[in-house]
Amino acid sequence: MNRSDPQDGADRLFEGVPYAYGAVAPAGAVLFTAGACPLDHDGTVLHPGDPVGQARVALDNLQAALRLHGAAFSHLVKTTIYVVGGHDELVGVWDVVAGGLAPHRPPSTLLGVSVLGYTGQLVEIEGIAALPH
Repeated sequence: MNRSDPQDGADRLFEGVPYAYGAVAPAGAVLFTAGACPLDHDGTVLHPGDPVGQARVALDNLQAALRLHGAAFSHLVKTTIYVVGGHDELVGVWDVVAGGLAPHRPPSTLLGVSVLGYTGQLVEIEGIAALPH
């Protein structure tokens, strides 16, 4: 199947989604991050009960983890966002993450879950990045 052929299935994908359907990592190293949590430098969960506030902290922590390896949000090729709560909480967290990553729009999965690893934790953001040469 020719990937540039419009009959390959791309015409069946809804164009109005706020993310890319796929990304190809260039040749080189790939960075898999642990889920970024809404923790401060002492390990305290920040913004208890506030998934939007926790999303901001988790996004900052993801950015710090990427920087440790010479990467930035623009190098992300995939994110997975875990949120404790219902649809409203997922939408609120997604708005923070999408806004924080903009204009970059990596393929992303947004999941509602029942519990995360730390007491009071409502958000976790995992990223995969293609490291720059």
